[in-house]
Amino acid sequence: MDKKVALVTGGTRGIGRAIAEKFAANGYDLVLNFMRKRSAAQEAKEAIESAYGVRVHLVKANVGEREQIQALFAEVANTFGRLDVFINNAASGVMRPLMEIEESHWDWTQNINAKAYLFCAQEAAKLMQKTGGGAIVGVSSIGSIRTLPNYVAVGVSKAAVEAITRYLAVELAPMGIVVNAVSGGAVDTDALKHFPNREEILETAKKRNPAGRIVEPRDLAEVAYFLCTPAASMIRGQTIIVDGGLTLLAE
Repeated sequence: MDKKVALVTGGTRGIGRAIAEKFAANGYDLVLNFMRKRSAAQEAKEAIESAYGVRVHLVKANVGEREQIQALFAEVANTFGRLDVFINNAASGVMRPLMEIEESHWDWTQNINAKAYLFCAQEAAKLMQKTGGGAIVGVSSIGSIRTLPNYVAVGVSKAAVEAITRYLAVELAPMGIVVNAVSGGAVDTDALKHFPNREEILETAKKRNPAGRIVEPRDLAEVAYFLCTPAASMIRGQTIIVDGGLTLLAE
């Protein structure tokens, strides 16, 4: 019961899995949430357990629904009895131009990306209180501060993630909980496959990036882990952009 536990929503693939593996490499037991593809989730569980010798518990849940959020955290409590780190990584969204966005598109995107963060953080804080505190990291994207094609619904939801991060950081500080966010540049994950101009985005990012390459999931994982360590305890409510310097350039 003394072993630390990290919950990563959307933690069985892409950026979420990279973050999960970083925590596993540092001895954390894991709760990995997924919404679809149980077989892929099971593969991730077995691979992480085999590689790092930690315990991985899978929970299927749609974090856009509050009842399922409550069930997810109840399972964390029943399985491990504690929670030290919460990574709000699960994301979804409708990729359409502004004039084609419908109410259902908007609601789906905001529920998964923004509403879930707030209510998951509430439940996480309740568990973290039991051990004297913890750390929360939200995952954003540069679409929160830059306009990208077909990204209006997602971009607004990611801006909300960053605003929620600031409020959480202040209001949860008395409970010993440190809250920040990480924001990635163009990262080649499954999510980017929904962009019709995916190859163009990746090639442009690689050519223009001062770092000389695109951002990889492990880059965000390194920063997310750091933000949950004592060394980062005085970083609060910040969104750390991990993009190799791409957003520093003028268009």
